[in-house]
Amino acid sequence: MNQDSPSSDTSIELAYASLAVFADDGKLDMNELKSLLDIALRDGIISDKEKDILRNIFNRVMEPDVTAEVWSRIQLVRKQHAI
Repeated sequence: MNQDSPSSDTSIELAYASLAVFADDGKLDMNELKSLLDIALRDGIISDKEKDILRNIFNRVMEPDVTAEVWSRIQLVRKQHAI
């Protein structure tokens, strides 16, 4: 099965969840990050579409605006999943 097939892709749900994160207070906390990653990893893989969404989210986050824990987790996820 193609990893971007509609049956395995949660990119739409991930996109909506990312909008809610930034609409709330414009910042990303650890609970929000975990929630986004849970959605992306629900089927065990992060599809190319999901990577694009996560990349866009991560590119909006600046180190001074998040906790050190969140920043470290973002960097780890980028490395682990080639985002």
